Amino acid sequence: MMAQVQKFVKNHNFAQSELQQYLDGENLNTPILNQSSENQLPKREPIKHLLIGSPKAVTRTIHYLQVIGYPSIGDWSPLLPTANPSEVMSILQQFSCI
Repeated sequence: MMAQVQKFVKNHNFAQSELQQYLDGENLNTPILNQSSENQLPKREPIKHLLIGSPKAVTRTIHYLQVIGYPSIGDWSPLLPTANPSEVMSILQQFSCI
């Protein structure tokens, strides 16, 4: 998936830096408070959520997800164009317990 998004970005002249914060999972670290709490916390792994659709549908979905307790609107990437002129995408990266 990552390679496909990077190819898409390259083909559509997006700056890699625009998506880097959402696509580069290797540079993300969870803060460690102290040694004793580290052993009690489950291991966390970065995951990405991708919404693709019309600008109106993606925006409404992001707002709805916030209302039902999902991450806030500001956690999603800005709306980014896709290869389809009527579509945009937004990416959310968060950590999941494994």
